[in-house]
Amino acid sequence: MKMTLPDNERAVWILKTKGPLPLIELAKDLNITTEGARFQLIKLANEGLVETRSESKGKGRPQQVWSLTSLGHARFPDAHADLTVKLILKMRDTLGEDALLEVIEANGRDGKEKYLKELANVSDLEGRIGGLARIRDNEGYMATYIKDEEGYLLIENHCPICAAATACMGFCKSELDTFRAVLGDKVSVERVDHILAGARRCAYRIKDHA
Repeated sequence: MKMTLPDNERAVWILKTKGPLPLIELAKDLNITTEGARFQLIKLANEGLVETRSESKGKGRPQQVWSLTSLGHARFPDAHADLTVKLILKMRDTLGEDALLEVIEANGRDGKEKYLKELANVSDLEGRIGGLARIRDNEGYMATYIKDEEGYLLIENHCPICAAATACMGFCKSELDTFRAVLGDKVSVERVDHILAGARRCAYRIKDHA
């Protein structure tokens, strides 16, 4: 993220990449006072980009948590969405579902070859996951990964082809197949969060079974 962005734009970016946050945490990430952060959030709320809700945790007072609205998420565009959906629907109507899926599979094979080529000199699993996250981030998926006690989590905070994927779930299946092929036969990859299922992000649990 470019730190030269104005605070309100940085707030939108942070909420997109980290998900809903309480005011004090957002202020910390922005490196400004809580009052300064509140001012920016109120401006964004007036624009319809963010909203707040109360969350109760334990016996303490409910906490106000801020998150992006659907309009806020729309600030991160779905590349060529309208045209892509029109082409998908036209292909389905003209050539049939099987032909559409065949094209998606062919596109997936091209992507798989590209990823394998870029990661050809990376042998360790974490290096390949990190490389895959970097490639996906460059493609507009706002991707990163974390390592935890269960293995790894590949996170994509944005889907630049969301409209296309909504029109045809074959895109999502193709992406999952690609990840599995790129990371190897001894690695399991399971989607645990899915934007199309209502989650704020797509996330993939990766485990090494070697």
